Amino acid sequence: MFQDEARFGRMVRLRRCWAPAPLRPVVSNAYQREYTYVYGAVGPKAGCFDWMFSERMNTDQMGVFWARVSMAHPDQFIVMVVDGASSHVSKDLKVPENMHLLRLPPYSPELNPCENIWDELREKLFPNRVYSSMQDVVAQLEAGLPAFAKNHSRIQSITGRDWIVNAI
Repeated sequence: MFQDEARFGRMVRLRRCWAPAPLRPVVSNAYQREYTYVYGAVGPKAGCFDWMFSERMNTDQMGVFWARVSMAHPDQFIVMVVDGASSHVSKDLKVPENMHLLRLPPYSPELNPCENIWDELREKLFPNRVYSSMQDVVAQLEAGLPAFAKNHSRIQSITGRDWIVNAI
């Protein structure tokens, strides 16, 4: 599995959109810097996606997330591919017994297919939308994430790179 975390907030992600000629699309914009975090782990071959909300990103929350992933896959030994974030390398981090960490090289987000999951969620759930509160952002995530996680073929399509699937 590949693990990563992302923040979702009230800042608008401007995307292309269509409008009939001769009209030009108008998109509202906002710059509120409020965020919530989503931890995610994706299994590209099976198309599984485990996720968890968090108010902050730290070592304790990382341990909680890994424990949840471990409990969700109790009969599997998980090689969890992670980046070099400080919450992944802390000596205080508790790694579950059925999990082994494999670190990506520094500055190589393109090797982590979980990054593509975040791009897909931002493109499909949050394009050109202004949210009046963080509760609205979380509600959008709560509506979209479960449906997204159930669509295994879509997750495989987004994350199943040849070099990953062939290595497994």
